[in-house]
Amino acid sequence: MFLQLPRQHDALPLGRIGAIVWVLLAVAAVGWGQNAAAAPVDPAGVVRRAVASRLAADAAHQPVRFVLHKQDERRNITQEIIETPQGDVALLVGVNGGPLSANGRAAERARLETLDAHPENQEHRHRREQEDSSRVTNLLGLLPDAFVYHYDSTVACNVTTQPVVPVPGVAAAPSSGVTPANAQCYHMTFMPKKDWDPPNLEAKIFKGMAGEIWIETANVRLCRLKGHLIDDVDFGWGIVGRLDKGGTVYLEQTRIGDTDWELTRMKLNFTGRALMVKELSYRINEEMGQYTPVPAGTDYHKAIKVLEAGQPGAP
Repeated sequence: MFLQLPRQHDALPLGRIGAIVWVLLAVAAVGWGQNAAAAPVDPAGVVRRAVASRLAADAAHQPVRFVLHKQDERRNITQEIIETPQGDVALLVGVNGGPLSANGRAAERARLETLDAHPENQEHRHRREQEDSSRVTNLLGLLPDAFVYHYDSTVACNVTTQPVVPVPGVAAAPSSGVTPANAQCYHMTFMPKKDWDPPNLEAKIFKGMAGEIWIETANVRLCRLKGHLIDDVDFGWGIVGRLDKGGTVYLEQTRIGDTDWELTRMKLNFTGRALMVKELSYRINEEMGQYTPVPAGTDYHKAIKVLEAGQPGAP
């Protein structure tokens, strides 16, 4: 299908969300501009400026290290991940709630050694990450016209810390999320604009998505999003694929450090069909935590060495 959901990265899934989910984050991040009490005369213009601000923040993002727990219909895994300029590097550290076996640890070391010796493999993975980023950029430009946003009220955000994601066999570090406990959020709803015509297959999901968003008022950043498909979404007249009405997405984001905001929880529950015959099912539950900054100059080779050595915290 053309719909981009979380990608399985070769033998070891990195658990990073795909283009559509990132754009759903952006929907929440820019929706406030159309609906706050002092809404401007040209809300679409404000949304376009907010999109530009979002992209600027992404461009200024500094690499981080974090722990990911991912459970879907096929696996239950925990990974440590380090972002680098050459792309993410991941180490599998737990399966089904327990640590890896001796054979599992040996296989992970061998995989990282192979990756270290073959930069073309990391470059291939990095190119795919960049392709997803390009899709996000293109879809972001559609947001001012695709949705109608409605401001509901200002409420307590009720999301104050990033989760502590246990690493099997390692003592859990304290949570370091810094979203203020008394943070206030704009609560809003969004619906697809009826007369909007998607310019491509990927954008068609906007025609079927509605939901609620909570935007932290001081920084105007997403805290939570609940979305659901209010209609079946067909791609290529249903021949390429279809997502069924009723599918849901839930996202949480937390302020990490002084200015950075990171995704900390995600739940996806979608069903559908590909090529009219193959059943699709995306039931994914992820938590990301223990975010720490990565020192300047950490390339993917250094990240591999850090993960191989089992060094806790930032490299």
